[in-house]
Amino acid sequence: MAERDGNSFLWFLAGLGIGAIAGVLYAPRSGDETRQAIRSKAEEGGEFVRDRARQARDQATSWADRGREVLNQQKEQFRSAFEAGKQAYQEATTSEGGGPKNP
Repeated sequence: MAERDGNSFLWFLAGLGIGAIAGVLYAPRSGDETRQAIRSKAEEGGEFVRDRARQARDQATSWADRGREVLNQQKEQFRSAFEAGKQAYQEATTSEGGGPKNP
């Protein structure tokens, strides 16, 4: 059984060597060209990520600005309603005869 395992390992190494040789012989580009292509794709990927990050930041800023606008509108509406209620209360208490009653 040990001899069979040794043969399997030798065949594996032989196949690995043949595969490496075939890869070198049939490679479409030289090592420098392959490294340049990888570098180029990595730079394209980096630029894509930077663009997407810039878009995400712009959209987040837009959403934050819109949220601030809505919040300010709500605050102004609340302030107006409060002032109207306050004025209505003052008008109601002064028309009853001179201010609020003490219990």
